[in-house]
Amino acid sequence: MKIHAVILGAAGYGGGELLRLLSGHPDIASIQAVSRSHAGQAVGKAHPNLQGFLELAFQAEADWTGFAGSDSIVMFSAQPHFELASQLRSLEAAWSAAGIADRVTLLDLSGDFRLADPGVFTASYGRAHPCPDRLGSFVYGLPEWKAAELKGAPRIANPGCFATAVQLALLPLRGLDLGFVAVSGVTGSSGSGALPSETAHHPTRAHDFRAYKALEHQHQGEMEGLLSGLGIRGDLAFVPHSAPLVRGIFATVQFQLPEGLDEAALQQRYQATYSEAPFIRLVEGSPRLAGVVGSNLCEIGLAVNGRRVAILAALDNLIKGMAGQAVQNLNLALGLPEKAGLWSPGLYPG
Repeated sequence: MKIHAVILGAAGYGGGELLRLLSGHPDIASIQAVSRSHAGQAVGKAHPNLQGFLELAFQAEADWTGFAGSDSIVMFSAQPHFELASQLRSLEAAWSAAGIADRVTLLDLSGDFRLADPGVFTASYGRAHPCPDRLGSFVYGLPEWKAAELKGAPRIANPGCFATAVQLALLPLRGLDLGFVAVSGVTGSSGSGALPSETAHHPTRAHDFRAYKALEHQHQGEMEGLLSGLGIRGDLAFVPHSAPLVRGIFATVQFQLPEGLDEAALQQRYQATYSEAPFIRLVEGSPRLAGVVGSNLCEIGLAVNGRRVAILAALDNLIKGMAGQAVQNLNLALGLPEKAGLWSPGLYPG
């Protein structure tokens, strides 16, 4: 299968990682890099690591008419929240006009279609959804949870980076009553995007550490969706932290070991859940960001002391937490090998 890819928002960090990964994907025949702000500029100007690897220029708009004879088209939206939701109807009209509507697989890397409930969306993102009737029409793209639903899915909502780490830490706990679940997460500055901001600006972040959006981060709704979907009972409280890192997510999930479950049984749940998951690496002791940054891997470790449990998860926010997971979802949706274009180790030292 030869796939033609279009990336909206290709000049950002997520777009750059998509370009890097897709340039080495064996089934990608062509790539259009769309960025209104960088139109006409070489891709290597925004992404210097791609110079000599991708001789492309950014386009102001996608050219859908050129795909009339193509069997498979994939569109990645790496745009900010609310952008794709505002454009979706016009994009679908353009696909219909070009005669390709039934051949487009859409993967959204923003939060626009991760949540099914309009009220939860408004509470999470602070604004009403631009097309609430389309909420719930995208498959939630956590491959280790939704692999069956992802096969053949035409619309996929990529999870958030924090949500990915926390949900992978919780996934083996299906059906348990965890009581109070305390979650803390640490992220690097690249999670704030390519445009400078007060909180992501290097001089104000390089030697600082702080919590932000405590108990009100937008990814909490996604985490609670997994609890509900797996019948996990628990009151989850999430506090994210900003760290002097460029890449990485490190999540700590704490709860009391439920009655009737011991450490060995808990370990067995993780081993059984992830025995065939190529991008999950169970480790003894603490995961390390140095072991996963630059890869699509998520490391998970368990600590148990009496009834006290801490599940630890580490991943690269731009890869397993964003672009790499989107490519993994594409592979599953189109029936390709799950590891295609993704099977490489992290960078050490980072």
